[in-house]
Amino acid sequence: MKYLHLVWASLFRRKTRTLLTLVSIIAAFLLFGLLDAVRTSFDQAGHSANGAQRLQTGSKLSFIQTLPQALHARMLMVPGVKDVTYANWFGGAYQDPRNAVFSLAVAPNYLDLYPEILVSDAERKAFAATRTGALVGERLVERYGWKIGDRIPLQSTIFPNREGSKDWSFDIVGIMRSGDQKNSAFFDQMFLLHWKYFDETTPYNRGQVGWYVTQVNDVNQADRIAQAIDAISANSDHETRTQTEQAATAAWMKQLADIGLIVGSIMGAVFFTLLLLSGNTMMQAVRERTNELAVLKTIGFSDFSVLAMVLAESLLLLVLGGLLGLALASVIIPIVSANSGGMLKLPPVGAGSWTLGIALMLLIGLLVGALPAWRAMRLNIVDALAGR
Repeated sequence: MKYLHLVWASLFRRKTRTLLTLVSIIAAFLLFGLLDAVRTSFDQAGHSANGAQRLQTGSKLSFIQTLPQALHARMLMVPGVKDVTYANWFGGAYQDPRNAVFSLAVAPNYLDLYPEILVSDAERKAFAATRTGALVGERLVERYGWKIGDRIPLQSTIFPNREGSKDWSFDIVGIMRSGDQKNSAFFDQMFLLHWKYFDETTPYNRGQVGWYVTQVNDVNQADRIAQAIDAISANSDHETRTQTEQAATAAWMKQLADIGLIVGSIMGAVFFTLLLLSGNTMMQAVRERTNELAVLKTIGFSDFSVLAMVLAESLLLLVLGGLLGLALASVIIPIVSANSGGMLKLPPVGAGSWTLGIALMLLIGLLVGALPAWRAMRLNIVDALAGR
């Protein structure tokens, strides 16, 4: 620490170059913080106390394949099963195909298996009594200015009605609120309609179910129950795969995009570029100070002291920029979540992200400073002072 003033002075000897390099490091670690929050958000999908008691059953072939509705009664007979519900993806959009709405056609008992979705008793009764009724998440209501009693036109991106048009209309009879903040980005964005109305209105469903959700009595028996459910349709043309809600959500998202691979690939490219950029900065900085380093050795600084000061300069550059980048990410993430209208529920930069980030700062700092520090340590005083 007694040479910190020398290290600081050396680091900012060329202020413009150092500041530009710092900006690059800050940007890299800001991106790291944001992308790691996105990855963590996807990893947390399906994690909840209620979700631990739920299994999801879909087609073994593909998540877009449907299953016969007749499986419902047979799944209820499996020992250990408390209740079974089902749903279909509707694929709705409001006014513009780009305004996608997370819309599902659900069985009458769907909300019974999701106690974290809060709906008043009166609104549930109204939903049950209204054939074209819909329950809408509070975030959707806020975004589009809807209210109970409104008749909402939705365009299905997949299913036409019996007239051959993809234009559907629904009556809002209730508003859903989320009792699980971890998954509120889904629950308060949902649009639920009746499966029976959907099935009777579109000619393309005909008694088919997108997926089943099973509530088990004992979570310790979930594996056995999943195997028993899949055994029902074994060797048929509609074989199933039953997983925990967490595993099913992760598998569904992975079929859309491997978030972990995407984040890892982007960050690998960013940090590789950062390694080259900061390495070039350190090489230039040491090359310009060859005479100064020779003078330090002449007045008694050991080879190890010179090596340590160059490494400290490299580490200080990376740690300073990295900490500022992660701190900036900590400020930006809540702002992004608050202004996304509930579409993004990004977790704050946690201890794990800070630990990994600091480890990357130290690792890159050592890699960047290793070669110039080694050359500074091996510097010959006579040659350096002679400019050779």
